[in-house]
Amino acid sequence: MDLNDQAHRVRTREEFVQFLADAVTDLRNRPEEWENVTLENFLDAWGAWVGSMQGWCKNQGRELPDQPDWNLVAAMVMAARIYE
Repeated sequence: MDLNDQAHRVRTREEFVQFLADAVTDLRNRPEEWENVTLENFLDAWGAWVGSMQGWCKNQGRELPDQPDWNLVAAMVMAARIYE
């Protein structure tokens, strides 16, 4: 299962922990697939994406939640890896 598919399937804390471990492996093995390979760039992109995620939620047919669930946090990680 590729990382994107795995992110879509995250529902629990345990699945999120495994997803993060697999994301680290993916970054090590395929850094060319990641726009933001440094922690500074990754966190900057994550913050920017969260700041504009209302548009993403609308496109996904989701309400902007007050509290994200594990699935949404996984989506944030996936977005931050490529968000500019």
